[in-house]
Amino acid sequence: MKGALFKDQILSDRERKNLDILEVVRRYGPVTRTAISRITKYNIVTVSNYVNNYIKKDLVVEKGLDISSGGRKPTLVELNSRNCFVIGIDIGPENIIAVLTDLSLNMIAKVKKVRPRETMEEVISKSIELIYDLIEKSQIEAKKIRGLGIGISGIIDSKAGTVRDTDPVRGKTAASYISIKNLIEREFGIPTFVGNDATVAAFGEKRIGLDAEIENVLYMFSDVGCGIIIKGEIYAGAGGSAGEVQLNMSRGEDELTKGLGLFRPGSVNLGIVESGIEAIKANKDTKIKELAEGRLENVTAEIVIEAARQNDPVAVEILEKAGLNLGVRIAYLINLFNPEIVILGGGMERAGDLILEPTKRMVRRLAFEEPASMVRIIPSRLGDNAVSLGASSLVIREIFIHA
Repeated sequence: MKGALFKDQILSDRERKNLDILEVVRRYGPVTRTAISRITKYNIVTVSNYVNNYIKKDLVVEKGLDISSGGRKPTLVELNSRNCFVIGIDIGPENIIAVLTDLSLNMIAKVKKVRPRETMEEVISKSIELIYDLIEKSQIEAKKIRGLGIGISGIIDSKAGTVRDTDPVRGKTAASYISIKNLIEREFGIPTFVGNDATVAAFGEKRIGLDAEIENVLYMFSDVGCGIIIKGEIYAGAGGSAGEVQLNMSRGEDELTKGLGLFRPGSVNLGIVESGIEAIKANKDTKIKELAEGRLENVTAEIVIEAARQNDPVAVEILEKAGLNLGVRIAYLINLFNPEIVILGGGMERAGDLILEPTKRMVRRLAFEEPASMVRIIPSRLGDNAVSLGASSLVIREIFIHA
């Protein structure tokens, strides 16, 4: 398996058949060989030969018999949920989340810790600590863990082998994802690879949360990143950094860049926290202050959302403005990509219709009628597990390809 996700990958005939057959087993299992043949359009002899090979490799097991319409009852097969596991890690802007799943993407264990605000070395150290905690919590033998995927916030350059942190508080720290991969592989002896968090989350939502027929998807990680699925495949661009929906404004504003405020580097919460803090500073009558116990450092997106749920006018206005601003970016992306689904994630899904409705309203106003009429804008179904489960999904995809 490769060190970085999403490199251009031309599959051989065998690799494509592996992926197609095993994905059907994952999605529909327990399933008969005949049903696999019908869904994949591969002849029954080919399917049987491939499935028998997977059984020898302990990727697939036989399970009981299906109902027969006459004659011999067909055997059911499913993925081996007792022998093969993967780890997915979300190194996000605020937290690090690690999950362990089986090949059917059933979550066995999960651990979560606050991301260190220091150097990337500290972040990697905390991630390694988290993996040990996860393995201990799951009580799974390490030798049964077949791979590890990482989704990380920042701008990835797969050619240079770097991921650059764009958070100004952390000073735009740069780190080599090759080093992350090598350090974890050396520590655990597990094949490891790395991708951008929004892109990884998009794949997780596509693989787990959506119908198989849906092929064109955008995943909005708040307003700081966008995962792109085109014709069922991840699009990450020439260097792996596709999906950044902000402009580089680090050189200051001039006459040419005036009016580009909506495309300035944002925060992981659509500026909701900053707006909540400003409301308290301005002595506005708001439940945000009460819920934060009067302390500015206690203000979180969750507190602003909760205040809005309690019909606090200030909080409702903050979320309304955030949704309208997000709608501008989404409308542009809908015109550009013409997706079937746009998923709101990165924590914003918790606000529900408080964010969704103004976002949809702005999309209807700005997007062209044809693509706007085709698209559905929905909250993330995986929530804060989107990146970690997406990373697990991509590891499983690699395992399937090379079965």
